Amino acid sequence: MSKCIGCGVELSIDKNNIGYTTCLDNKLCERCFRIRNYNEYKTVTKDNDEYYKILDGIDNSLTLLIIDLFDIPSNLKTIIKHLNNQVILVLTKFDLIPTDYEEKFIGYFKDNYSLNIIDTIIISSKKNYHIDQLYDMIKKYNNTNKVYLVGPTNAGKSSIINKLIYNYSDSDTTITTSNLPSTTLNTIEIKLNDITLIDTPGIISFDSLINYVDSKLLKKIIPNNKIKPISYQIKTKQFIKIEDIFGIECINNNNIVLYISNSLSINRYYKDIRMDNLVKHHINVDDDSDIVIPGLGFIHVLNSDEFNIYLLNDIGYYIRKSIV
Repeated sequence: MSKCIGCGVELSIDKNNIGYTTCLDNKLCERCFRIRNYNEYKTVTKDNDEYYKILDGIDNSLTLLIIDLFDIPSNLKTIIKHLNNQVILVLTKFDLIPTDYEEKFIGYFKDNYSLNIIDTIIISSKKNYHIDQLYDMIKKYNNTNKVYLVGPTNAGKSSIINKLIYNYSDSDTTITTSNLPSTTLNTIEIKLNDITLIDTPGIISFDSLINYVDSKLLKKIIPNNKIKPISYQIKTKQFIKIEDIFGIECINNNNIVLYISNSLSINRYYKDIRMDNLVKHHINVDDDSDIVIPGLGFIHVLNSDEFNIYLLNDIGYYIRKSIV
């Protein structure tokens, strides 16, 4: 059975199947065709257990763990538990982060996650930043001529493969990419000279905001350019509202910095605000920490304090030592 070259799903002429196509000679399923040509997206929800089985089935081949610096998932430690082979940690989308603190980013992962890392690199596929160095690492550590790319959904795995193909081969094959979640649905094998790159489906973070908003709002949430941090000096009780999807109530004096897409609407109020569509969480935050909202971004807090944050139902959060 042939597979869609865009997402890896098996092609079928059955309209009820994910891989529906009008003709089995086509290279793309209807879903990928419409994503590429019309930017139309059809949601496909799968259980992560299916994806974890793919990770568990990886042999001793070199594995690239792809992590979006702007959106480090809350389930990263679970993903790591399924990786038992040599790993290159690839931190992507460096073009979105408004800082040059590469060593601090690398140190954060070394200090907070137990990984069998043989090397680490920070890249930007969009800006072609450190792609040459990544390719050199792949050739250096490649041991079976198969290299797996794994990681959360939307981390940039398919974009990396497309950039490597464009830079280092004559092939015109491309994998479907999209800002929308779960674009790749099955493993896809791509030849890059004498190496086979294997793209794997993204592990879904079910507490991420990107799973619960429509495509119009999602385009505003996911930044396309380097973000400009938004700073607030809190001297009296204030409420900061982002669209109708998030709120933070600052109770005491503090300095906070928002690292989110600059396309989002932000309003500051000096009075109590009701957000009845959201769930309230009372949290305590230590000095120099980040409040992370998966899919949205993070808020840097300078001083130890307490806050009320307001989230859509099922959206998670976690607090970490500052990454910037």
